[in-house]
Amino acid sequence: MAFENLHDVLVDNLKDLLHAEKQLVKALPKLARSASSPDLREALEEHLEVTKNQVTRLEEVFSSIGEPAKTKKCLGMEGLVAEGEEALEDKKESAPAALDAAIIVAAQKIEHYEISAYGSVRAFANILGYEPAAQLLQQTLDEESEADEKLTHLAEKINASAASEGSEEEEAVEVEARTGTTGSRSRNSRSRATARSR
Repeated sequence: MAFENLHDVLVDNLKDLLHAEKQLVKALPKLARSASSPDLREALEEHLEVTKNQVTRLEEVFSSIGEPAKTKKCLGMEGLVAEGEEALEDKKESAPAALDAAIIVAAQKIEHYEISAYGSVRAFANILGYEPAAQLLQQTLDEESEADEKLTHLAEKINASAASEGSEEEEAVEVEARTGTTGSRSRNSRSRATARSR
């Protein structure tokens, strides 16, 4: 696409963001349903409502700069959503906290992508003198930053749980290996079976 000026770059990126947010409205419910942590599920559900408002706000931004609210396929968000869905493919076999940690990674990649994009379009709007648009974009940028901070806070607790998942089972196996408990049980079982057969 040829850009004649910064206004064109702004409009192109706004179209990209509008498509990105609409993709998220569809993707967030699946991530939320897959979370085992009630706090993570609640955070994702809350951000879904925020994202719906961001779609409306972007439409206001288009209107404020005299452009129709159109979308352009956002390949970046499409890839990030696909990564999030990939993490959920084997959710039945995944340990709950480990899956939650993977969901947080996917969600934070999305947040960082949006923070970068909204920071850029807000800067463009400021330079071009589109004050109402810049203020609206700043609101969304603030919301994305808050969501990222919330996910970071949740990750501190969830990552610690994910790190210890499976360790109790591993410890039990190690104890059995050191003490020969498993072998003793097997020998005892064989002895009882032999006694019964006599």
